[in-house]
Amino acid sequence: MKFQKLPLYALLLGALVSAPAFSQSSSSSTSSWSTEEAPKATTPPANHDSTSVTLGLPDFTKVVEKTENSVVNIRTMENISTRGGRGGPGWSFQGDPDAEEFFNFFFGPDFFPEPFSKRFGPGPRDDYPNRDFDRGSEGPKSKKGEKQVPSGVGSGFIISKDGYIITNDHVVDKADKVIVTLNNGKEYDAEVIGSDKRTDLALIKVDAKDLEPIEIGNSDALKKGQWVLAIGSPYDLESTVTSGIVSAINRDTGDYLPFIQTDVAINPGNSGGPLIDLQGKVVGVNSQIYTRSGGSMGISFSIPINEAINVINQLKDTGVVERSRMGVTIGPIQEDVYKALGLSNNKGALVSSVEKNGPADRAGIRAGDVILKFDGKAINKWTDLPRMVGQTKPGKKTEIEIFRRGKSETLAVTVEAMESKGIKFGKNKKPEVKQDNKLGLSVVALDSKQRDRLNIKGGVQVFELTDDAKEAGFMKDDIILTVNNVDVSTVEEFNEAANSLPKDKVVAVLVLRDKMTQWITTTPSK
Repeated sequence: MKFQKLPLYALLLGALVSAPAFSQSSSSSTSSWSTEEAPKATTPPANHDSTSVTLGLPDFTKVVEKTENSVVNIRTMENISTRGGRGGPGWSFQGDPDAEEFFNFFFGPDFFPEPFSKRFGPGPRDDYPNRDFDRGSEGPKSKKGEKQVPSGVGSGFIISKDGYIITNDHVVDKADKVIVTLNNGKEYDAEVIGSDKRTDLALIKVDAKDLEPIEIGNSDALKKGQWVLAIGSPYDLESTVTSGIVSAINRDTGDYLPFIQTDVAINPGNSGGPLIDLQGKVVGVNSQIYTRSGGSMGISFSIPINEAINVINQLKDTGVVERSRMGVTIGPIQEDVYKALGLSNNKGALVSSVEKNGPADRAGIRAGDVILKFDGKAINKWTDLPRMVGQTKPGKKTEIEIFRRGKSETLAVTVEAMESKGIKFGKNKKPEVKQDNKLGLSVVALDSKQRDRLNIKGGVQVFELTDDAKEAGFMKDDIILTVNNVDVSTVEEFNEAANSLPKDKVVAVLVLRDKMTQWITTTPSK
């Protein structure tokens, strides 16, 4: 089977990795987001006769009227270099019919500036509206040596009157510019407050007031067969409504998230949009599809809103998501194994290995144990455990029930924080002024907690960078450890070291990226 995320670009596919983050309160009952009552969908009376029974189908019009102004279209832009010319690294696909067809499909019908029919005769591309975007010139916001081109399309939904919006991480990942269009046609530049790759969620914000937030529902109350609908921008067709039923709940796709499976038609561009129940409440975030064709095949997956709000609240507060770990490798319990162990069923998680000196090891858990309960909650499927642990606050001492040698035992484990692969800063962490230095990097300081998470003693993080810095190989969120063999731990130390670099001489900068250090060489020109 093939599970696919839903961007309008081809290369941002991949699976989610781990459990959602811990939350100190129940998202369904204590969320700070909108909980206004919405009108229910109406059901027309059924027509009956002596030979057949016709079931009444729901009328979604009231639900759509209530919620569609809370759903937004999201377009992302990417800066690409024009210094290489058509034959160089800047642009090399124009003029190739196969390449143009590929990019037209994934990036939109007007990806190349010259009309399709001008060179290749009439085609489906001409049926699309011309958005009058000249990709052959530098836009007003682009920088010297670059031009801005579309990199993807997705959806999102408003959760607060002051402009907070939920979408998927893969919709806004690596975008240089994010543009949000409301249902009334108003456009805003959006800021990425924080994102989480493990759950494929992102929180963005526009500078607006009195928006219409959607009401947050309770995904734990969903049942199979329940009617739901999706609103989004499949293939950039804004405010498209599709409907279906809940096909399964707590569906395991290998990502440790308890997905909602539906038969709602979800296509590229629906990513990040809401899954809505008949009360007009959002119950999920549309994220993945099962497909062999790239489009809808009647099997789609949404992130439960209760799981999503746990993550979003942390992104809003700190810009990062913190998770816990136990230090065990687990798996399912096969029928012959649970019978041999003396268990009556295969519920629970079988421990196959224990990390030495990890939380589980210190608690006395051994390979071969079956974990039956965590913090008083039964583990019905082995994939429940990573999610339960991930939602627990790091440092919390928690009781677990295990089955060992024919009897149950209760142990206490103190979970610890899972290592972060990087640091995403929230809005309150941005530098107030850009630093002017010879490396062309704006940086922010790290606090002790962030350094401990990355296991480093110093360093500053790149927040913004110039075109020359990008060409040298620097990236946003890089951790700068040394500049020309000088250790840096504060913004002031970094600027002093950077501005002391000799002009027109190659210097080396030590960078931490994705848990690995590497040297980047550059030649300051000023």
